[in-house]
Amino acid sequence: MKPLIILTGPTAAGKSALSISLAKAIGGEIISADSMQVYKYMDIGSAKITKEEMSGISHHLIDVLEPTEEFNVVRFQSMAKEAMSRIYSSGKIPIIVGGTGFYIQSVLYDIDFAETDEDEAFRQHLEDIAKEQGCEVLFERLRKIDPKSCEIIHANNVKRVIRAIEFYEKTGKPISEHNEEQHEKRAPYNFAYFVLTDERSILYDKIDRRVDEMIKKGLVEEVRRLKDMGCTKDLVSMQGLGYKEILEYLEGDCTLEDAVYRIKRDTRHFAKRQLTWFRREREVVWVSREDFRENRENARTGNFNQDSEILEYMIKILADKEIVQGLK
Repeated sequence: MKPLIILTGPTAAGKSALSISLAKAIGGEIISADSMQVYKYMDIGSAKITKEEMSGISHHLIDVLEPTEEFNVVRFQSMAKEAMSRIYSSGKIPIIVGGTGFYIQSVLYDIDFAETDEDEAFRQHLEDIAKEQGCEVLFERLRKIDPKSCEIIHANNVKRVIRAIEFYEKTGKPISEHNEEQHEKRAPYNFAYFVLTDERSILYDKIDRRVDEMIKKGLVEEVRRLKDMGCTKDLVSMQGLGYKEILEYLEGDCTLEDAVYRIKRDTRHFAKRQLTWFRREREVVWVSREDFRENRENARTGNFNQDSEILEYMIKILADKEIVQGLK
């Protein structure tokens, strides 16, 4: 079986920097499993890795779509498989990096989405309900037919809520049940699935500081440029954390202070949902920075370097699984 490495975890856990070190150490290339970094012009709010930070490591699925294009799990799966094929052909190991658990699962277990063709008329009907009655109405409808999906889908993620309702109406079974069935499939790869995390209070503090830094770097100006380009709140790209809140501020629906507060709050909630997802995954290797930490105060201020020890630990696991020799 071909080798595959996954490095995931909640937002602000430090995945990007660690993935660069890992790719250098084992001869890998990185595939982004991020629903926002795939878009051009959306750099600050997505915490997109820069060319300098890439340190010469090839990255795939970053800056490849226009903000007006729709990006979903089906498209990610197709694009990721294409990238993996190119990486294998070059004699390298693909490393999927990002925090979108369902995207990762779709590739790892080669999930079949054949049954989820869209019904445009029904979808439009549900979209009209969301606009006229509010997204909570749709979310409650989903809760009645598929409560498990409501544990991992946010009520404001109207696109995913609609897809889940649509799937149930078309097949007669919850999409969560379908996903669990697909998840029972064996992965066709010799893989290692790392989940990088941290103590919750430290993680939340990093999230708050990251949002403050985004504002300083010009998030408001970035969203204003996107708005001037014609990007509206109806676009998938503008539903991303940070973008929808700042867009509401620019449209006069809230103050900047309120927008920033909601970005921080909702990002913390998002991190919590990510961890809930990863706890349900099987065959994962949890890597907690807390286990490698010597100085808690340095960790909070960012004056620490645990990545070398974590990297050594990960490489040992890869060697035990014979993944690092998988292409030799």
